Amino acid sequence: MASFSLPQINDNPEGGWGPSTSNLPAQFKFKDIPYAPYSKSDKLGRFADWNDLSGDNRPTNLGLSAQANARSGAQGRGRRDGQPAFGSGTASAFAYFHAEDESSFSLVDSKAGTARRGGAMTRGRTPARGGSNYARTGGGQRGGRGGFSGGRGGAQRGGRRGWRDWEKTGRTRESSVAITPDWAMLEEIEFHRLAKLRLEVDEPEDLDTYGRVFPYDKVYDRITTRTEKPLQLLDRIKYNPTTSDDPVIQELASKDTATIYTTDVILAVLMCAPRSVYPWDIIVIREGNKLFFDKRDGGPFDTVTVNENAADPPQDPTTTNPNNPNEKVTVPETPSINSATSLSLEATYINQNFMFQTVTETPPPPAVDFSKPNPFYGPDETEPLASCGYRYRVFDLGITEDEDMRLCVRTEVDAYVPGQGNPTDGQGLLTIRALNEFDPRAPGAGGAPDWRTKLDSQRGAVMATEMKNNSCKLAKWTVQSVLAGADLLKIGFISRVNPRDNTRHVILSTTSTRPADFAAQLNVSLANGWGIVRTIADMCMKQPEGKYVLVKDPNKPVLRLYAVPANAFTAEEEDEEAGFEGDDAEA
Repeated sequence: MASFSLPQINDNPEGGWGPSTSNLPAQFKFKDIPYAPYSKSDKLGRFADWNDLSGDNRPTNLGLSAQANARSGAQGRGRRDGQPAFGSGTASAFAYFHAEDESSFSLVDSKAGTARRGGAMTRGRTPARGGSNYARTGGGQRGGRGGFSGGRGGAQRGGRRGWRDWEKTGRTRESSVAITPDWAMLEEIEFHRLAKLRLEVDEPEDLDTYGRVFPYDKVYDRITTRTEKPLQLLDRIKYNPTTSDDPVIQELASKDTATIYTTDVILAVLMCAPRSVYPWDIIVIREGNKLFFDKRDGGPFDTVTVNENAADPPQDPTTTNPNNPNEKVTVPETPSINSATSLSLEATYINQNFMFQTVTETPPPPAVDFSKPNPFYGPDETEPLASCGYRYRVFDLGITEDEDMRLCVRTEVDAYVPGQGNPTDGQGLLTIRALNEFDPRAPGAGGAPDWRTKLDSQRGAVMATEMKNNSCKLAKWTVQSVLAGADLLKIGFISRVNPRDNTRHVILSTTSTRPADFAAQLNVSLANGWGIVRTIADMCMKQPEGKYVLVKDPNKPVLRLYAVPANAFTAEEEDEEAGFEGDDAEA
């Protein structure tokens, strides 16, 4: 008769069911393996599910497959009693989810496949017009002509997100500054964290004013599309130096007037950072207990963007990949006038000339001189100065009354309105900007209507489209006007004479708005902007003395702070100066 011996039994000293966690057998093979109940009909993980409707390879309900979810409304065909399977309602520990961003994915083969007759789950219905059937979209919005893109500019009306993404051109942008290996990344902040900041700031203190402003010509307020005026090319000098090159700011810094020193252009970019799409960078210099925010010469601060926030913004021609010598990209002999770089230069040219043209340089009314002359205009200059006034103001960013955190900013105003008070006291000042139309049918137009036919009758629709496509640019203009204490913001509508010619333009109309009211329309929160500035300043003040660069990621809504060598960006300036001296010697 065979003998039977009992195995070793490990009691649970804690008094619970099952083995104790502190007294596991030595050969326990299920140690450290998570347990989750599951149904036998569920899949235990998959690396790709091409039938998934959620778009990110996730099941629409954790623990259930996509097919099971589709049948959940009928309580399952195989279970007539309606009882769910054991474990079907719990989260599966074995399912695989995509945790990384797949924005860098690109399809190699973009050839259209053979269309199947009918379609999945249509049950005999005819597919909807535009190549997508009704059932797969799961909604009641029909696809218009050409799929789900309806209207001008291809604005999506419904359907799956990412529809036919493989046929779209890549939107990978290059950084605004070359990041070298000797740069050390110190901090990284996402835009969604910046959008939650808030700091209330009181009215600023005026330190001094410089420059001369001319009166605004009210004739341009009465221009319509039928009485358009050509945009003239005027040679005027307007200075916009960086913070460190401003002699007035250097003098104020020597007197310890404030802790942070910057200009209105740089400050507006920081305050509107969550709206920005294109890359930019700001040089931060800490000297002692002071911070200086600077811009690079020839950087993104010297140009005006076009349709930056559009769903399909203008693109530059594709450049060759330096890591792939076999790649050949056909570059056109003549650059496109509707590329992002060409449009940016055109918009900068339009803004400057519109600003010069809309003021009256010959009295009456007379020009108004501020308390001191233009600090950047030298005796050797021969060309006339443009209408521009500089107001140096100080804002208190302290959270408590005892905290000393003051910001000194150089702001600019472009003209004054006659009869609205004394401009030297800050009354009747205004800033002048211009929006430009290039070609409503060109790629990157963002669904903008034709200004010549819609501007007089449907100005609200035109302005709404511009507020959507140029949200960041308009927000920066509004913030600059508020910082300068301007009473009005004049915005001109400039269009090409011929859509194929980017050298001749006409003024179609002009609108006037108060900066505070326009900020409310754009949903621009100045308190949020001041919170962003204070957070960036605190982040930089924690670092030791030196030079830093704040870089906006070209393809992600992220800000990064780098520590750079003290001689960074100075070698480029020396090379440029040497090149200029060599050209003069040859001449």
